[in-house]
Amino acid sequence: MNSDMSLTMALQSLPSSRMAPLAILLGLLMAACFTFCLSHQNPEFALTNPEKSSTKETERKETKTEEELDAEVLEVFYPTHEWQALRPGQAVPAGSHVRLNLQTGEREAKLQSEDKFRNNLKGKRLDINTNTYTSQDLKSALAKFKEGAEMESSKEDKARQAEVKRLFRPIEELKKDFDELNVVIETDMQIMVRLINKFNSSSSSLEEKIAALFDLEYYVHQMDNAQDLLSFGGLQVVINGLNSTEPLVKEYAAFVLGAAFSSNPKVQVEAIEGGALQKLLVILATEQPLTAKKKVLFALCSLLRHFPYAQRQFLKLGGLQVLRSLVQEKGTEVLAVRVVTLLYDLVTEKMFAEEEAELTQETSPEKLQQYRQVHLLPGLREQGWCEITAHLLALPEHDAREKVLQTLGVLLATCRDHYRQDPQLSRTLASLQVEYQALASLELQDGEDEGYFRELLGSVNSLLKELR
Repeated sequence: MNSDMSLTMALQSLPSSRMAPLAILLGLLMAACFTFCLSHQNPEFALTNPEKSSTKETERKETKTEEELDAEVLEVFYPTHEWQALRPGQAVPAGSHVRLNLQTGEREAKLQSEDKFRNNLKGKRLDINTNTYTSQDLKSALAKFKEGAEMESSKEDKARQAEVKRLFRPIEELKKDFDELNVVIETDMQIMVRLINKFNSSSSSLEEKIAALFDLEYYVHQMDNAQDLLSFGGLQVVINGLNSTEPLVKEYAAFVLGAAFSSNPKVQVEAIEGGALQKLLVILATEQPLTAKKKVLFALCSLLRHFPYAQRQFLKLGGLQVLRSLVQEKGTEVLAVRVVTLLYDLVTEKMFAEEEAELTQETSPEKLQQYRQVHLLPGLREQGWCEITAHLLALPEHDAREKVLQTLGVLLATCRDHYRQDPQLSRTLASLQVEYQALASLELQDGEDEGYFRELLGSVNSLLKELR
């Protein structure tokens, strides 16, 4: 527009005699420029408008142009605050001001004024990269990037492996060092064989035998180790240790057996065949230190639980009579609570097995038949366990009372008549009801809605209700 104003001022300064030819020339020039601009903006208004090509041909040309642009390096025009001529093929950055110079017929571009440029950007950042890349350059750069990442990952793996090698030495190297130090790496099996040999050796002292049994108990807690113990005859050696005249040997032999029997049916079967049940009952029926009887009772409980065949053999061998004599001895209150707990477990175990067989049929018929051959409840009634269990409720410890209350509950169907005819049981239950009401009230004051003493009070109230 600056050139148009200059041209107009120049015309006004000329004499009127020369105005007419110049005005005609100026009109023709402006018409030609207007037509030229329209032909560049819309091909339909060009003076020479060729016939429209087909749609397919246009699409082929556009596709070809795009392929050519993709293969070429696009030259970027870098505008300044002064007008500069644009060369064909140059890309103009967004936000530039572009015009057509009517004097030269060239397109020119420059940067917009700073205020207007900032308004147009509206917070967007104009990033003009001075480098130009082809698609092949980008692919090559990406390939180098992946190769660098793989090299970096490989370096990290090598560094991690070097750190592991620094912290941990190979087993072959350790064995070599141990050989030099006369140290032998033993497996659990080898250790148990060595311990059994130490225990069974006639040249070993009592302290060495007890130490061997103490160490052996640690290993047989694992099911596989316990089965390995019987595979080389070690289990029978420990069972024979129950015949020792030394109470400590009996105690620690029973300690090992209790750990090996626990939840290990294969070992339990071998123990029954090896005479372990008879030997355990003999120790409980004879005069022995209390510590030895504790370990023997532990072994007996591990042997009987979840093993109906052993339970049936236990009844045949007079096991209930042995336990009755045990709990009636003076100073055996701790053993009495453990015996009551064992009886509770055996009764509930049989009940659950029969109920599970009726509801889900998951119990095997053979095992169910074995449980049905265990006549535990009639045996408890005949051996006077209704009265024995009721009298144990007078124990002072809350934990002992809890276990006795549980046992009274499972024996209720068998011992109901005995309970009703026992005045001492009625007095004991009434006394416990008062005591646990007070303790449950204190729990409620402390915000415990389902406290321990509230549960004990519920058990007492349930028994009193059943016995009315």
